[in-house]
Amino acid sequence: MSDIFVVSPVVFFCVLAAGVMLMVGLLTGTWKFFQMWRSKNGLAHPYVDIAHRASLLYSFACLVLAALAGFSTLTETTNFYAVIFPIAYFYLAVGSYVLQGALNGPDNQLKQPHRMGSHTMPRALLGFFMGSLVVAEIGGVAVLIAGVLNNPWVSKLPTLFTL
Repeated sequence: MSDIFVVSPVVFFCVLAAGVMLMVGLLTGTWKFFQMWRSKNGLAHPYVDIAHRASLLYSFACLVLAALAGFSTLTETTNFYAVIFPIAYFYLAVGSYVLQGALNGPDNQLKQPHRMGSHTMPRALLGFFMGSLVVAEIGGVAVLIAGVLNNPWVSKLPTLFTL
C-alpha cells in the first residue's frame, strides 16, 4: 500500500462533508428526473430542483472550505468552528428543500404566509434561521480568509510574479 495522504482533521471533515453532499446531489437529481418523467409539463417540484442544484453547489463549497482551512494558520479548533457552522447550514438548507419537495409544499417558502408543506411557519422563526445562516456562513468564511491572509505565503506572492 502506498503512503497515506495526511491532512488535518478539519480538512478531512470538509472533504467528507463534500462527498456526502455530492451524493445528496446525485440522489436528489435522480428524484428530480423521476418527477420530471412523470410530470405532464416535464418539471419537478421547484424545491426538488432547488435541493438538487443547491447540494451540488454546496458540495463544491465544502471543498473550498477545505482548501481555506488547509492554508489557514489559525488553530485547528478555530478552523473547525469556522467550517462546522457553514457546513451545518448548508445541510440544514438542503434538508429544508428536500422536506419542502417531499411534502409537496409551496414553490416559494419565503412567500407569506411562510409554509413548510401544509404547515404555517412563524415569520420570526424563518427570519431567525435566515439571519443566523448569514452570520454563520459569512462569519466562518471570513475567519478562514483571515487565517489564509496570515499565511507566510501571502508575503511571498509579489515575488512569485516577478520575472
